Amino acid sequence: MNLRRIIFFSLGVTLLVVGTVGIVTPVLPTTPLVLAAFFCFTQSSEKAEKWISNNRYFGSYIDNYRTKKGVPNDVKLKSIMFLWVTLLVSMFLIKQNIMILIMSMVGITVTAHILLIKTR
Repeated sequence: MNLRRIIFFSLGVTLLVVGTVGIVTPVLPTTPLVLAAFFCFTQSSEKAEKWISNNRYFGSYIDNYRTKKGVPNDVKLKSIMFLWVTLLVSMFLIKQNIMILIMSMVGITVTAHILLIKTR
């Protein structure tokens, strides 16, 4: 593997790990990170590209992006519900006004983004 491929592969793995954390952390955007990881894998390793495309957790992100199908309504609803539950729990635990304000702004922005995504 040449240096360029090693860099892209390493970046892809890093982006995928952070995207995976984003599944349970409402502040990290999972989809863009998974798509960026996919791009890095296309530049570095055909095996990694196939793996992420066929992965049972991340494959749907790639497929929905490639085909421009959109996201099912139930996925949008579950995403928004999970986002707000985790944000509200975080706000309750932190109890700092500035952090509550920041998390509220993040929640509103992410909710708007989810609602604006094409619905399948």
